[in-house]
Formats: sequence, structure tokens, C-alpha cells
Amino acid sequence: MIFKICRKEELPKLFDSLSANHIVGPVRKGTDKEGKPIIAFDIANDFNELELAYPSTKFSPKKFFLPYRETLSSFDMEESDWQEHIDFNIYKPHVFFGMHACDINALNKLDKVLLESVYPSPYYGSKRSNMCIIGMDCEPQPFCFCRSMGTDTALHGFDMFLTALGERYFVEILSATAFNWLKNLNTRDPTEDDHIEYMAAVAKRNEKFTARVDTTDLTKILDMEFQADVWKKWGEKCLSCGACANVCPTCYCYGVEEHVDLDLQGASKIKHLHSCNLIDFAEVAGGHNFRPQSHVRLKYRYYHKHRGFVEAFEESLCVGCGRCGEACLADINVPEVIASVRGEGG
Repeated sequence: MIFKICRKEELPKLFDSLSANHIVGPVRKGTDKEGKPIIAFDIANDFNELELAYPSTKFSPKKFFLPYRETLSSFDMEESDWQEHIDFNIYKPHVFFGMHACDINALNKLDKVLLESVYPSPYYGSKRSNMCIIGMDCEPQPFCFCRSMGTDTALHGFDMFLTALGERYFVEILSATAFNWLKNLNTRDPTEDDHIEYMAAVAKRNEKFTARVDTTDLTKILDMEFQADVWKKWGEKCLSCGACANVCPTCYCYGVEEHVDLDLQGASKIKHLHSCNLIDFAEVAGGHNFRPQSHVRLKYRYYHKHRGFVEAFEESLCVGCGRCGEACLADINVPEVIASVRGEGG
């Protein structure tokens, strides 16, 4: 890894030099009921559209590499022959400008499932291979528990990462692509004072984390508490709306629908993201539902995040961004659920 120092006024130059690509960044979309800005990842056409000091986005950038709805293939009949059309739905490289460490780590986790598994997804892979990431440090929010999940810092999965030090950035360069970007900017090597200031900024940031999850022996505890009544308590609150999966950066469950034209001259296969909290998630042909109760569905979502994924990949699928708790209409959040399963309240 290479380190550089770059003044903040150089960033618009970097944006302009990358504007031949689609630049995706935190953009203001409106205000909430309290008058606070709503920030979401979207295409930015001008550097001034970016809200780089954003606390958190309501939604993760997932829609750009795991679209909520995506046509996988289509078929057309031409006389006595048929033609298949497959589109990976990526037409231009994407540069993600200002992605926080939790979302970068979310991508790293998705890679394990969708790229490094026995059956990698070419749709996800094509988007991943046409993606560059400029990471950005963040200000911990009251609902962030990424430090507990070990995802408050990113060690890989990005091209460049920026940490603000007053009017300059401490730049971590991880790829040759990012190194070439900086050739057009005025940068310098960091001094010992820069290193000291960087370490002080990191320490100050770490002190601001207030939400925590105790992950000690969590997989064992989840196994022991599989039949615990506490799941029913949370299940009574759960509305089974799927909002948590909608905002989660690592939920990847999906369903596939096939549509055939009435004249049999065309058809399409469409993938849509699903949620294990929705009532029809475990319903099969014939109408039988393996998980008809809301508390069972909620429990299995937590087991997938904190038990099943750990068994498969030796790390939790949850990155601690806290979006699920913020989006939940029933005020269900990960720290409180895990604490109650551990017998610490809830």
C-alpha cells in the first residue's frame, strides 16, 4: 500500500478526470420529517452534487451491483427458430466516490458468495469487474456498530481511501489504477507529522462508537438459544415487511420469475431480490410454507447473518451499518436482539 497527502481542493480535479465513467456517490435526495437531509448513492454529474461529509445513506449502494429487479435473459421466436438474449446489464465502468468502510466490507463479503463460490454469478461479476472504489472515512452514528463487527476499517476491496485531516486528505492507494489517477493531481509523500495526525484522527473516531454487539462465542450461543422464547418476543413485533433486507448491503437472497407471452413468441427471465422475512419466502409449490411464523423467519435471518455465514466463511455477514434498525418500523435492531439472546435484556 502507498500513502500520499492530497489537499481537498484537488478532489474536483479527480472527479473531472474520471467523469468519462459513471460516477456514483452520496447525493442529497430530500429531507426527512425532522428536516435532516436524505442521502443516497446515485449517479453524480458534477462534483458539487456529492455530499462527501454524509453521516450514512438510507440505502446501501447495492442496487448498482445487485439490482432489486433485473432481466437475466429473454427469448424471441423468429419463424421456426428462437433467439436467446443475455445481457449482464453493465454498459459503462462505475466509479464509487465516497464509499464508507462498512459498504466496502459488504462488497468483500458478497464476493465470497457471488464470485468465489462453486457457482459464481456472471451478472454480479460483470458489474464488479467494471467497478472502481474511492473510499471515504466517516463519522460514527449512534446506530453504527461496525467496530464490533470488525468492519469499521477496510483493508482491501478499494482502489483509494481518503481520511480527512483538516484541509487535506491522507490517501491510501491500493491499486495501480488509483496510482495513475493521482498523477494528474498535486500530491506529496506524508511526513512523520502527517502519520501522527492520522493516528490521532483514527483514535478520536474510535472513541465515538457507542452502539456495540458482543460477538464473543456468538455462534455457540445462537446454537444453544435456537428454541429460546426471546425469538417469539421479537417475532410479535416484526411486521414481516422486509424493510431490513431492502436497506441491508449484504442481503442477497433472490427469486426468479419467468414470463411467457400469450402468443408464445417471446419470454423473459427476471430476477428480483427477496427477503427471508417475507411470508412467502419459504413457500413451495402446493402452497406449503416451511416458515409460516414471523418469529421463525426473523430468527433464521439472524442465524444466516451471524451463524451460517460464519460457518461457511469464518466471518459474519453483518457489517454493523445499522441501516436495518433505522429502517425497521417496529424498532427492531441488531444490538438489542443479540443482547436479548445472550440474556442481557430485550
